[in-house]
Amino acid sequence: MRYARFLLTALVCLSFVTAGTAADSPDAEVVSRARQDLLAALAGRPQAPVVAVIALNEGTETTDFLVPYAVLKRAGIGQVEAVAVEAGDVTLMPALRIVPDTTLAAFDARHPRGADVVIVPAMHVDNDPRVLQWLQRQAANGALIVGICSGAKVLSQAGLLRAKRFTGHWYDRDDLRKANPTARYVPNLRYLYDDGIVTTTGVSASLPLSLALVEGIAGEKRAADAAHALGVADWSAPHASDGFRLDASRLWTIASQWLAFWRHETLAIPVSDGVDDVSLALVSDAWSRTWRSEAIATHEGTRTVRMASGLRLVPQPDLPVTPVRTIALASHAPAMTNFKAALDAIEQRYGSSTRDLVALSLEYPDGLR
Repeated sequence: MRYARFLLTALVCLSFVTAGTAADSPDAEVVSRARQDLLAALAGRPQAPVVAVIALNEGTETTDFLVPYAVLKRAGIGQVEAVAVEAGDVTLMPALRIVPDTTLAAFDARHPRGADVVIVPAMHVDNDPRVLQWLQRQAANGALIVGICSGAKVLSQAGLLRAKRFTGHWYDRDDLRKANPTARYVPNLRYLYDDGIVTTTGVSASLPLSLALVEGIAGEKRAADAAHALGVADWSAPHASDGFRLDASRLWTIASQWLAFWRHETLAIPVSDGVDDVSLALVSDAWSRTWRSEAIATHEGTRTVRMASGLRLVPQPDLPVTPVRTIALASHAPAMTNFKAALDAIEQRYGSSTRDLVALSLEYPDGLR
């Protein structure tokens, strides 16, 4: 997991991190037209597209995967499918487990011409050959390929960022630039389209990107309705890249939290049929990035729970020993309200430095310093 690499950075290169790096030069013209470029690219696609949200069974980022799937599915955008590499459940990271709709092989059999849009979340392994070859075929068939957050690293491994402009999670940008010397990293954007490829910044960019996809496919009103239901006021492209970096104080927070393993907590989120996928993704993701806690979904009885999008979640049974804390989602509150409440609760329980660390990991602009 990306945040697990932070500690290694702290131990190996603290002196380099505290020194800082040169700022990227923003391209004002690219930033100003980023949303329109994406909308124009979507305008030429089918009004009822086939959308594949791909997942590696062994590990796929929670919010990167669940948010685009849920937003597009609940907005009634074409045919949206959760496509796993192979049969069986998908382990999401850092939290949750789901049952996919189909597999790569079954999807290909039903859609021999390929998908219209392919969404690629961050994955536990960036270079699985089955994923890379499938993405290369989808791109060759004309699919719009969307890398969410560190999904850009999967696109890079597939050779899809060559000679492209791209953005990505702040932690990945140097690796992406080194791997793609003919490409150009563009800061200050939540999402960026270039010649059939879309990339985004961190985990938190999954919501504005998903709403931009809804707008480009089904129009601004459909996107506005979806945004209102989610509690999102703005899904435009501009983003403040400055402030997202590891410094000495953040590295110290990571190291101290990780080393104090006796204080780590398991937190339960009770779920039932109809649970809001987006709220669950954002809240479980945030609590599982504190270096102090792990969030799990719990349910008594049936093996799976049907979320609001229709996707099946595999919760844990009610635990025999009550967890230190139970986190209840506000069932009638918008997803962003639940997410901001989670950040407030994290700060109250673990302190402002931990809240800052969670926001940094998600690349969420939460009072940057």
